[in-house]
Amino acid sequence: MGVLFSRNLPFKYFLPFLFSSRVSGNLFPKELQDMMCMVSRTGRDLQRYDDDGCRQIVGCIPYRYRRKGEHKKELEVLVISAQNGNGMQFPKGGWETNESMEQAALRETIEEAGVMGNIETKLGKWSYKSKRQDVVHEGYMFSLLVKKQLENWPEKNFRKRSWMSVSEAKEVCPHTWMKEALDVLVIYTRNVQDFRTDNSESFNKNQIMFE
Repeated sequence: MGVLFSRNLPFKYFLPFLFSSRVSGNLFPKELQDMMCMVSRTGRDLQRYDDDGCRQIVGCIPYRYRRKGEHKKELEVLVISAQNGNGMQFPKGGWETNESMEQAALRETIEEAGVMGNIETKLGKWSYKSKRQDVVHEGYMFSLLVKKQLENWPEKNFRKRSWMSVSEAKEVCPHTWMKEALDVLVIYTRNVQDFRTDNSESFNKNQIMFE
């Protein structure tokens, strides 16, 4: 997507920063953010397919915590409008041959939802039937803790985005496989919070394994 993720610019110059342990919300200056927000990737020349010919799709469930009261935090997830106008969904798209699965998931999230953050864990793998084409896709979803919300992003002009509670997101999302991924995210974040509480002095989120 955009200049940053154009096929004409090698990934090695930019994407390592997105997966660095030192990534923060202030990593990218405004000028570079503007470059990232110009255009989405198009075409399927580099699209990955599995051995059975299923297109491989990757995406993220962007999430954050909203404080409720003095001690309570509520999990919120970011949903975006579907291109066909059929409900809301999580950002996702094709996994291409010149990127890792995590890089593709983050790229699609920036392109479609305009948020950046830390990809934490793979929530699972699903097979689902495309509503626009009579084909089966192989979908992988990741959790993404949002660190920065961009004012401009590639698909801003034809997608709406909205932060919602888990229950609200389930109501507006028509895709069963995405709702199942959301259930996994809820369990993952609960485990993270419990582990942090029990191991506050030695907490490391990488220790929370999830398959």
